[in-house]
Formats: sequence, structure tokens, C-alpha cells
Amino acid sequence: MRNILDVSSVFFTFLRKILFFWVRTNTANGTPEQLNLDPNKPVCYVLQYSSLANRLVLEQECINGGLPSSQKALKMASNNLRRSFFFLYRRQGQFFRRRQSPALTIRLKQLVHDVKNTADSDIQIVPVSIFWGRAPQKEKSLFKVIFSDTWSNAGRLRKLLTILVHGKSTFVQFSQPISLKQLIEESEISEERATRKTARVLRVHFRRVRQAVIGPDLSHRRTLVYKLISTPSVKDAIRETAKAEDISPEKVKARAYKYGDEIASNVSMATVRFLDIILSWVWNKIYNGVKITNIESVKAVAEDHAVIYTPCHRSHIDYLLLSYVLFNNGIMVPHIAAGINLNMPIVGSILRRGGAFFMRRSFRDNPLYAAIFNEYMHSMLTKGYSVEYFIEGGRSRTGRTLTPKAGMVAMTVRSYLRDHRKPIAFVPVYVGYEKILEGRTYLGELRGQKKESESVFGLFKSLRNLKNSFGQVSVNFGEPIILSDELDRLQPHWKEQAYNLECKPKWLNATVDEISNKIATHINSAAAVNPVTLVATGLLSTTRQAMDERALIDIIDKFCGLLKEYSYSNQITLPDGNAKEWVAYVEGMGLISRNRQDLGDIVSVEGNNAILLTYYRNNTLHLFAVPALIASFFQYNPSMKKAKLIDLVRSVYPYIKSELFIRYMQDDLDEVIQHWLDVMVNNHLLQQDNDIYTRPGTGTEQFVTLGVLARIIVQTLERYYIAIALLRKHGNGSITADELEKQSTQMAQRMSILYGLNAPEFFDKSLFRNFIATLKEYEMLTEDSHGKLSYGKEVDEVADDARLVLNSEFRQSILQVTNASLLQQKADLQPLPNED
Repeated sequence: MRNILDVSSVFFTFLRKILFFWVRTNTANGTPEQLNLDPNKPVCYVLQYSSLANRLVLEQECINGGLPSSQKALKMASNNLRRSFFFLYRRQGQFFRRRQSPALTIRLKQLVHDVKNTADSDIQIVPVSIFWGRAPQKEKSLFKVIFSDTWSNAGRLRKLLTILVHGKSTFVQFSQPISLKQLIEESEISEERATRKTARVLRVHFRRVRQAVIGPDLSHRRTLVYKLISTPSVKDAIRETAKAEDISPEKVKARAYKYGDEIASNVSMATVRFLDIILSWVWNKIYNGVKITNIESVKAVAEDHAVIYTPCHRSHIDYLLLSYVLFNNGIMVPHIAAGINLNMPIVGSILRRGGAFFMRRSFRDNPLYAAIFNEYMHSMLTKGYSVEYFIEGGRSRTGRTLTPKAGMVAMTVRSYLRDHRKPIAFVPVYVGYEKILEGRTYLGELRGQKKESESVFGLFKSLRNLKNSFGQVSVNFGEPIILSDELDRLQPHWKEQAYNLECKPKWLNATVDEISNKIATHINSAAAVNPVTLVATGLLSTTRQAMDERALIDIIDKFCGLLKEYSYSNQITLPDGNAKEWVAYVEGMGLISRNRQDLGDIVSVEGNNAILLTYYRNNTLHLFAVPALIASFFQYNPSMKKAKLIDLVRSVYPYIKSELFIRYMQDDLDEVIQHWLDVMVNNHLLQQDNDIYTRPGTGTEQFVTLGVLARIIVQTLERYYIAIALLRKHGNGSITADELEKQSTQMAQRMSILYGLNAPEFFDKSLFRNFIATLKEYEMLTEDSHGKLSYGKEVDEVADDARLVLNSEFRQSILQVTNASLLQQKADLQPLPNED
């Protein structure tokens, strides 16, 4: 018997070596350290399907990763197994009709028996998933897509063809070990029931892993659309539409089917892999690399949640890049909400097969379309599909995270209220570019040109010159937000309430707004700092946007040091290298200029690049907001008491937090301020004498650095002062919020010309709208029945405190222009008085 086993082992080894002449694998969690294995407990691997090829791959990966062999005997307390693995499914039936079916194998029964009947006995069960054709970064032939892994089980012939076609692109995932003892002892059950429970838990685990890697089992698209039309809400909408338009229900039903067909995606793995091949070539052509951070958190949450990816929206590249990153890391590409304008001939079909589902910009006045779209979203979420949408709506033209448009989040929450059996997790994603493809297009829009409509041709226009390098791009995954946890926090009794078919409780809007803002905040908490953002932040905060190279290097180095000493969050990333290398790198990208001088080179930014750099500076403006705000109060004040300083920061912070989606809560602000004060003292940017803080001596390097740091936030404070000054000049009950927003925008545009400010967001009307809304939220402003604004002494105090931050010349200019504007308005409304 022993000789037979020895021959079998030699033959197995021979087959494994033969197989791996051809097979190449991409492995996840393939080492003892990654699996956190207990060396004192035996390990038994479990494969989902019975397959010799899978056994060979498993053993090779155990050898490669230094894991316990799957071919060695498993020593247990009461019995020994010949091998350290078992299958969850076995082939059953006649030879030509054998199918893989769930089976309680002898080895599984022996494992449970040993642990169940022996004290202190435990076995670490390690599930291993093997996907043939799921290392897509290595695929170069469209023929390969035919034989890759799906939800259907492959027969022997198909398995052989799959190995031949996809042998060089096999994905192996080792999952975290399961304690068999702990699993069995969770409830007092018989040995047979414990065996069935173990098998059931493992089946669920493999199903979740497969769903995360290749996506849920897809129904036929036509069947899906018919099911949408058959839902109660859509039937009601059909009846109401037929009645309102006085047409037959059959015609409305045909229209409903047309809507469903227009919306629904038609995911094709062949198309997904084809796009992966194309995009791999594009990224290698235009980028110096794609840096990915925190992907493990996505893999963990994707196993048992329907994932909603919510990336920031800076470029057409965003959705292509995110799908590429997920697919190349063994995670199924999401279904992406795309504007109907992208549903063009040929292009629309490709995008639809790549995961896009299409939506109209507005369907508030079309209840039939709204019902079908809501049901489509509900169907995807309850079945566990991953979805991607942009909470900002359109692309940001200023580099800031835009105020969320909460429509899609509201649909998600309403769907979850209807059926919360499948948990939902939002995964914020920050995409950071060193140089954006649409930069020149945005430049025109920032200068006042008409905004270009969202179109895939905009992307093609940007790609027309692939020989240019756009630097490195970062994809940072933020901290997942579990929807049930948020509902528990905001509405503790939400599960006890009864909801109608529309699921629109009174608290829905406020809850959705809160969740949307938290998503935006988590996006910013995963920001990627790169050489371009650092150079832009330092250079644009100088008076003339030019600086001695050595001084600039010193300031950038200090700014990066501040972020390292007091990290904004665990998800942000900082660039490799040093400040001197970063300046040279940005110069090589053509974004800054160098004027060589005997006394030292001058680095400057001019013309179009000055405006473009504001875009990149705004990407990470929120990271410096609090220390910059502290520094701003020392521009015109040599010293300040700690209590007064904290009071001033607290009074301004709510508006900056709302605008920049900063993570610090108001209740935690005192601690944050103190921490930053300590950091600034440690770096000699401030000096402390008991409870009094003093700025460095005039002319010192630290004084210059403190001034540059302050100017990061000063333009934001100037913008606030413009709105406050206009409001006070008009007086109580004299101007509406819309009028104040319009006049503030016009005033800011005028001041930017007078003072040569190369920052188009300085007169961005949406920022004024947000500021006014926040003033109302904190009850600094109230509206009467006619929409006229009134304010109290708090606004006057804010205006008085402006002298501590803004220079007198700027404040006087605003007041003069405000007076002149009001006089002109009065002159336009009434005849000129007689001179006598």
C-alpha cells in the first residue's frame, strides 16, 4: 500500500510540473502571514469543485507561498487523513452525464467527527478559490474570453480547453481560515447537523467569493426588463399614465418596455476583457503608473455586501480607470450609471456591454420612467450587483469635491428600506491625477467659455495625442460606509416603521443629505497628495506666483512634513522622494517655468498654467485648511491668546468644513486645533508663552513659511467677506438669497480682475450659494415670507473680526465697490434728484 502511495505521489508531482510549464498564476493571500495561520493547529484546504487541475494548482501555490502542503497527511487527534484537503462538490451521475453537486464527503465527515468528539481539537479550514481566466491583465487574445470562468460548471472537455486557453492567466484566492471548532460549538447540534452546517457555511462563502470576483449570476436581459414591467409600482405607473394621457394601457406598457430596454445594462465578459486589453494599452501609453491604495478593504466588504462605488468625478477617465483597477484586482466590474447622452450608436452598445446602464438627466416629470428606473436599481441592489455612480453629478471643473446631488443616494436608501436583507456598503473612491486629460478644455470653461456637454467624444478628443505623458494617477479607496449603520445612527427605529411602496418617510431627505455629505467627506479623506498638488499649493500662495527655488523647496518640504506629523486620515497618500525632485518633476511636465539667475534660480508659473495649477491645488486644499486658518490670524497680529484664537477658528470652521468636506466634527475641533498648534510650535512656525502664541520674527524663514501657509485659505475668507459686506450694506429684510448670490459672484469677479487673482473658483456662484445656505443652517440668517434675508449681531461680529485676517486695502476696496454698486442700483430704479 505504501509503495502505491509513493508512486501516486511521484505521478502527482510529475503532473504538477508538467502543468506549470504552461500555467501561470496570480495569487491573493498566499502566505502564512497573510492568512494569519496558527502554527499549532493543523490546516485543511477546501476546494469548491472536484478537479485534478485545481488540486495541482493548490499544491503548487502551497509550495510557492510556504504554506502547509495539501498533499501531506492530516494528523488529527482521533484519526489521520491521507491528504490535507477536501472537495465541497463531487461529480455524480452516469459517466457522460456527471455533474458537480454538493456532497458531504467522507473527509468532511471525519473532520467534524474528530473536532466534535475530541476535547481541545481544532482544525483550520482554508477555502481556496481558483478562477481560470481571471488574471485579466495578462490576456492578449479575444479568443480567451470564451473559456473563462463563469457561474456554470465546466465539463472535462471544456476544463481542458480552459486550461489550454487560460493557463497563463489563472487567479487563486486563499480566504482567511475558519476555525472548525468555533463553527461547531456555536450551537449544540448533532454531528450530522454539524457536518451539514459546515458544508452550508462553506457553500455560502464560495458563492460570496465568486460573486465578488466575477459578479452575480446574470439573468437574461430581456427577462429582467419584463420582470421590471411586472412589478406593482410599474403597473401602477402604467395605469396612471394611461389614465392621464387617455391612451390604452398596452401602448403605455410598450413605452415602459422601451424605457427598460433603454436603461438596462447588458454585461458581457467578452466585452469587459476586450476593454481591459484596450485600456491596458492606453494606460501604459499615457501614464507613468497607476498607484492603488486600500484595495483590501474593498475585497473584504464585497464578499457579503452589495457595493456602491462613489468616486469623485474629475475626468471621463474616472469610470474607465476604476473598472480597470477592480477587474485587475480580482473584483467584478460594477454597473455604472451613465448619462443618456453617452448612449450613442456603437459607443453606447460597447459601454452597455461593459457595465453601463443609462439614465436621463431628469425624470421628475415622467413618473413612468421614474418607476422603471427605481425598480431597476432595486433589482440590482437586492441581487447583490455592485453599482457605481458619481454623487457630484458632473465633472468638477475647479478640482474641488462638488456639493453632492443626492438623487442616486436617495434611490439606494429607498430600495434598502423596501428590502434590507442584502446589506449595502458605499465605497468612496478618490482618483488623483498629476495632469488631467481635459485640462485645456477646463481652462476655457474656467475663463468663462460655455461648458461643453458631457460626451464620450470629449474623451476621444483628449486622447488624440497619446504621445504626451500625464504623470502618475492614484486610485485611493476610502473607508466603507455601511448603510445599515448610518440608518441606525440617524434613525434608530427605522426597522420598526412601516413603509409604503414609495418608501418616502418624512426623515428621508435629511438622512440622505447626511449620508451624501459623509460620502463626500470620506472621498476627501482618501486624497492623494502628489508633486503637482504640493508645488501648486506652495507656488500659488506666494504674492506674485514666483519664488526662489531654494525657498520653494524648503516650503514644500515643510508642508509635506506637516501632513506627515499630523496625518489627516489613514487613507491619504504622500509622494515618494523629496521636494527638490518634486519641483524638477513638475517642471518636466511643463507646468512651471525656471528663470536661471546667478543668485539662484527663480521658479514661476504664468498664463494658462497659473489657472491650471489652481485646479490641482484645490484637489488637496482641505488637508491644509485648519493649519492655514490658524496661520491666517497671525498675518496682521503678532500675537494672540489661545482662547481668542480657538474662538475665531471655531466661528469660521463650519463654513470651511461645509465647502471643503473636512472630516473634523465641531465637537472635536478644540482637540484638533490644539494638536495643530503643537505641531506648528514644534516646527517653529509659532512660539508659545503659556497661553499666548506669537508669530516668528519678521524676515525669518519661518515667518515666510507661515505667511505662505496662511494665504492658502485667505482667498476663501475674502470670498466670505464679500457676501457679508454686501448683506450688511443692503440691510435687514432688503435682499433675497438668490440676489445675494448673484451680486456676490459679480463682486468677486470684479475683485479678481482688480487684484489679478488667477483663481476662477474665487467667483464660483455655487460656492457663494453653499456659504449662504450654511449661514441659514446655523441660523446666522433667516428668511421672511418674501424670501428676504435678516441677520443679527453675529454677522456684525464676523465682519468686525475680518480685520484680523484681511488687509485693510482689500476690505476698503470691497466696501467702496459695494457702495458704488448700491448707488448705481438706486440710480437705475429712480430718477436723478434735481441739483437744487
